[in-house]
Amino acid sequence: MEPFFIAFTFIYFFILAILAVFGIHRYYLVYLYYRYKDFRATHPKSFEDLKEVPFLTLQLPIYNEKYVLPRLIKAACSLDYPRDRFEIQVLDDSTDETTRTAQRIVNSYAKQGYPITLLHRDNREGYKAGALQEGLKIAKGELVAIFDADFVPESDFLKKLVPHFMEDPNIGMVQARWGHINREYSLLTKAQSIFLDGHFVIEHTARHRSGRYFNFNGTAGIWRVKCIEDAGGWQHDTLTEDLDLSYRAQMKGWQFVFLPEVITPAELPVEVNAFKAQQHRWSKGSIQTALKLVPTIIKAKIPYKAKVEALFHLTNNFAYLLMVILSLLMPFSIYFRYQLGWMHSFYIDLPLFCSATFSVTFFYTCAQREAYPDWKARLRYIPFNLALGIGLSVNNAKAVLEALFSYNTEFKRTPKYAIEKNTDDWKTKKYTNQFNWVTFVELFLGIYFSIALSYVIEQGVYISIPFMVLFQIGYFYISFMGLLQSKALLSFSPNEQMN
Repeated sequence: MEPFFIAFTFIYFFILAILAVFGIHRYYLVYLYYRYKDFRATHPKSFEDLKEVPFLTLQLPIYNEKYVLPRLIKAACSLDYPRDRFEIQVLDDSTDETTRTAQRIVNSYAKQGYPITLLHRDNREGYKAGALQEGLKIAKGELVAIFDADFVPESDFLKKLVPHFMEDPNIGMVQARWGHINREYSLLTKAQSIFLDGHFVIEHTARHRSGRYFNFNGTAGIWRVKCIEDAGGWQHDTLTEDLDLSYRAQMKGWQFVFLPEVITPAELPVEVNAFKAQQHRWSKGSIQTALKLVPTIIKAKIPYKAKVEALFHLTNNFAYLLMVILSLLMPFSIYFRYQLGWMHSFYIDLPLFCSATFSVTFFYTCAQREAYPDWKARLRYIPFNLALGIGLSVNNAKAVLEALFSYNTEFKRTPKYAIEKNTDDWKTKKYTNQFNWVTFVELFLGIYFSIALSYVIEQGVYISIPFMVLFQIGYFYISFMGLLQSKALLSFSPNEQMN
């Protein structure tokens, strides 16, 4: 049996080494961030100094958003921009009372002189991408700004972003940074804010300012309409139409700008099943985009550094699939090596795990340090971020496999409940997501690592304990919360259930 054990252990270390490479890449992104931190791609004039104000179309794609719709439209109509130089399109694909609410609110603002219209579709063909493309057919603007339903842009948002387009005709998109309305609501929202801060503060800034490609995030940004058209328009053959269009546009030579100093608040998902649905969509869409565009990227005449970074960016979610496999192999690997007396081999795990996990700690620590004056107080949540990332691995690995095997699923939007204060409640509202079979796999893995943890403690393999605990906590948290929060369905009032 020893040859089998050796082969088994080799596979374990091979997967761990690949994950370590992704971890080293995180270190590299931090390096790029600090190297190019003070670089600015454009130095536009202030909005007041513009000789000509471009006409702008503001698109608000919505689907069953009755709780946040009033807040969204109010924020859109409060944007400080010449009223005769912009229009607002409410792109509604709703199948519930949201459409009636939207029509009433739109009519009210239109009577006050706001240039706002409701465009309702009876089908969801192409989902969000289809709605955006339909709106573009009748849009008057040379620029188009997009906000998802959970965003609340500041009144000066347009004035801060528009001047960048007037500075350089090759600029096709300008992206703002996401903020967090309800960051302090729960442990889950605090963890999500750290995840997103890492993506925006470190990743986007590093990629943009070092001359690599980065992506529009589906919202809180402005596009030049010519750029969208030149790149082939919004396409719905992936679940991440924003990522897809971003790469197609940049390969066409269009320049993107990221403004980390412009922060647009948004509502974070407050329940685990909604968060998992969002992560599933993003993970699956990124792999779909990779399968669609990586061959083109490899052949494209673009800078080598942009190609390499694109490959890391688009394939990063494969790490979740590898993490699930590693989760299954790890306890057996420890058992086999202990039985064979390979005790010194446990010290090989340490540097690989450090590359794979400590890099995440370093990455998010740097993001918090750069984003907030009180960053030290936020660091206590980063260990939970590590565990949460592990806990998501089954959910996101399922998404990766669905993309690889071309298994089509609908675009499941993330439900929003207008949660802003810690006292706000979501449990009696519509749209709450239900758990699925993945939750039971996560629960099984939590139990699996509990048994493995007791074994390594008994055998004195102390070097493995911290990592085993991370896996145990991650899988138990994501499964228990998924089960507990799905019970909110039982608390709906009869009136809510009928709507």
